[in-house]
Amino acid sequence: MGGAKGKTYMGWWGHMGGPTQRGVVTYSLSAFEQKPFAGALHNAIFNTARRVASQIPYVGAAFGIGYLIYTTAKTKHAYLTSKAGHAEAEGH
Repeated sequence: MGGAKGKTYMGWWGHMGGPTQRGVVTYSLSAFEQKPFAGALHNAIFNTARRVASQIPYVGAAFGIGYLIYTTAKTKHAYLTSKAGHAEAEGH
């Protein structure tokens, strides 16, 4: 039948010895016409600022609650280790 028999060299990819392909159009740009990083720094700065600004309410609320808990606990600890705090603890 047809085809290669054994270890017969058929050709490299794209050059297999068959008829040339027709009706395929390819387009390309010169390396000097491409600008792969056009505006990348500008977009990165403003996109990062927009994303950080959109997270401020969530992070700010969590930080505010954490700070409130911290200051309340610190104040209560200072009171309980003071003379008045000791007197109150002995009173009950």
